[in-house]
Parts: sequence; structure tokens; C-alpha cells
Amino acid sequence: MPAAHTAHPNAPLGLERARLLRTLRSAYLERAHRLPPATIIYRVRRYDFQESLLAGLEVVQAGPVRAAWLLARSRVSELEINEPLMLSSLPGSALAVASLRLRSLLGGPRATIVSYAMENADPFGRPPAGSAKERLRRTVDGALARFVWGQLDRVAFATDSARGTYGSALPEPRDRTLTTLIPALPAPCSCEHDTVRDLPRVLFVGALVERKGVLRVLEAWDSVRERVPGARLCIIGKGVLEGRARSAADRDDSIELMIDPDRSEIHRHLRRSGVLVLPSQPTPTWREQVGLPIVEGLAHGCTVVTTTETGLAGWLADHGHGVLEPASGPSELADALVSALRAGRSASAVTADLPAIDGRLAADAWLFSTARPEPRGELVVASEPRARPTRRLRNGGL
Repeated sequence: MPAAHTAHPNAPLGLERARLLRTLRSAYLERAHRLPPATIIYRVRRYDFQESLLAGLEVVQAGPVRAAWLLARSRVSELEINEPLMLSSLPGSALAVASLRLRSLLGGPRATIVSYAMENADPFGRPPAGSAKERLRRTVDGALARFVWGQLDRVAFATDSARGTYGSALPEPRDRTLTTLIPALPAPCSCEHDTVRDLPRVLFVGALVERKGVLRVLEAWDSVRERVPGARLCIIGKGVLEGRARSAADRDDSIELMIDPDRSEIHRHLRRSGVLVLPSQPTPTWREQVGLPIVEGLAHGCTVVTTTETGLAGWLADHGHGVLEPASGPSELADALVSALRAGRSASAVTADLPAIDGRLAADAWLFSTARPEPRGELVVASEPRARPTRRLRNGGL
């Protein structure tokens, strides 16, 4: 297996395409192996990071200042940055954008800057905390978000909810900015699908924190187990609620807990589980955008039980999955899980609803397309990102 190419701190970037990420996680690396070559510049690693997936990729760890310096010295002509409403990444994104625009002003090549947008909660829609520091931070974040938004050449929205959020949170994009909607639906996973689903299995994958709803799953489980003989629950992840999950597994032999397994083990459990549950809960500063476990569950043919917090809630409800209000109690969650288990949809029935082309890959192809920019008002809409021509609809903007 080829080794990862991790650039020397002072070495120039070797590729003309780059992706600037605040956080690097295993799923991003899996996807990078399926995309055209690009240097990945990141700041921190996610808890689920798997080192072996770096093999064959050019990956650089750098803080905001060094990342901007590397880009200014590079031959990068295409850069993907985190979305403008991801406030934690804004300083780094703004520095990177400014460095490339300054490079152009000094006679260097102009870079195309693009972003994939999933945020479906306006971070500026809630009043700032009362302290002067928080009010100043809100002002700075707003200015940075508008600057980055105004410099983007292309934006692909992952959900209609995200498109609406940007329409209310930020000004109209400039005339030369192209936008499109390509739903974040996966194609069926290419891994082996002949695993026998011999038992009614429910799978939770995600951080073991309250906002992901793991405690709600545990509260509902006794009712599910009583009503569905042989039902099994597997919880995969790690986090501050690990102790609570471990106590539940110790008391109940129908519950299995796996702390931070490798990606192959996660894929195996996705293949053998009929239901994927992720009852996400909103917080004052967070809302589920899409939910990677939901996407991966769909790709493996799982029926999904989740809440209206995900940007895919509408599509899921329309395609036979369970979608609850986030305030739903344990009995309502149990009812939804029991219904999904009893329905017993096959993996092939679930994946038949998915596009032939993975939505994130389709978005990447569009973001880095060399097609001539269209006039303002031309919006490419791909509500089902299948391998077919997209329709072009007249639209006055976001």
C-alpha cells in the first residue's frame, strides 16, 4: 500500500487542487481516495480518525497562518474551503482566501474557490450572549462570513434546508458566483452486501454525547426488546456518555457496545443491521446538518429512524423512513423502532431509492467543473443526483 505523502513544513504543495479542512475524519479520507487527487490541508483530527487511510494521499497538517502561507506560495488553482457558516473554521478560511487573492493581485494565477454547504441553522439568527466579548465575536464572525461568502466562485448546497439558511443568513451572492443544489444522498456502498440479517438489529453510530440522542435510544430500548423478540442494539462510538452506555450493556445482554472500532468493523455492522437510529437533539449552538451515520446507513440499506433536525428529514419521510420531532419521548421512539424492525425492509429495497452517483461526489464534480460560468439567475438543480443531464431552471437567486 502506498505511503501517505505528508509535506515537510516548508515544502511547497505538490498539487494544483487543494481542500482546506478544519477537521479531518476517516470518512473524508475514504472519499478522498475516490476523488481526483488533491492536497488535503487540515488543522485537527476527529475522534474517529484512522491513520491507515492516509496511504496514497498528500496530507498536510497546518494551522491557519501556515496554511495561508503554503497556499500563497503554491501553484494551487482550485481550492475547496469549509462552508462560510461553519464559524469555527472562518479565521482559517478567510486567511486562505485572502492569501490566494493577494497572490493574484501580485501577478500570480487566480484560484477558483469553492465550498460545499450543509449548515441548516443560522448562527446569526440567535441573539449573542450579553458580554461585550461575545458581541464583538459575533460582529467579527459576521464580517468574516460575508467576506468568505463574497469570494466564492461556486457553492453546492447539500440540502434544500441549507440553501434556505444561506438565503436568510448572508447577502445575495455576487453575480459571478454559481450555486446548485445536489442532495447529500449516497449511492449504494460498494462493500459486500450478502451479509445475512439473521436478527432484528438496531445500530447507533456516532459520538456518545447527549445531542446525538444516545440516551434516548437507551431509554426506549426496554420497550423495543419486549415487543420484538430477539432484537439487538449495537452502539458504536465514543464520548462522555461512554460510561452510561457501558452500564446499559453490562445490565442487558441484548445491547452491544463498541468503542471506536476501525472503519471495516463499522461497515460490517452497517451491513448486518436493518435499522440505523440517530435521534439528534438541537442545542443553542448546534443542529444536525445531514448526519454521516444516516448517509452511511442508507448506503448499506438500513431503514433510518431519526428526527426532523437532519436536512434530509423530508426525503427520509417521503421514502419510508421514520422521522420524529426531536422532543418525542421514549415511547414514540420505541414505536418508530418497532415499526421499522417489523417492516423488515430489505437492503435492496432501501438502496433502490438512492441515486446512482453519490451526492457528495456529484457535488465535487460540479464544484471543480471547468464549464464556462453561467449568467446570474441560472441555477442548476439536481434534486436526484443520478447519472442523467441536469435541468436548468430560471430562478431569481437564493
